[in-house]
Amino acid sequence: MLTIGLTHYLVLAAVLFCCGLYVMTTKRNAVGILIGAELVLNAACLNLVAFSRYRTGRLDGQIAALFVIVLAAAEAAIAIAIFVNYYRLLSTIDADEGRQLRG
Repeated sequence: MLTIGLTHYLVLAAVLFCCGLYVMTTKRNAVGILIGAELVLNAACLNLVAFSRYRTGRLDGQIAALFVIVLAAAEAAIAIAIFVNYYRLLSTIDADEGRQLRG
C-alpha cells in the first residue's frame, strides 16, 4: 500500500509553482497572469500545510495558509477591478497594451 508522505506534497507544490511561473511568463492576457499568480500562491499554501502536518503536527501551517487564501481573494478582487477599468480604457486586456497608459 502506498503511503503519501511529505515528499509527495513537496513535489506537487513544486509542479504547481512551476506551472504558475510558466503561465505568468508566457501569457499576455492579464487574467492569465492572475491565474498564474494564484497557482504560485496555492503552491505556497500546500507547502505551509504539508510542513505543518509532517514537522510539528500543530495548526500553524493551516492558519498561515488561511491568511494566504484570504490575501489571494483580496488580490483577485482588486485585480479584477483594475482589469475591468483597463478594458474600459483600452478595449483589451492584453498586458503589452498597457504601455499606452504611461504619461
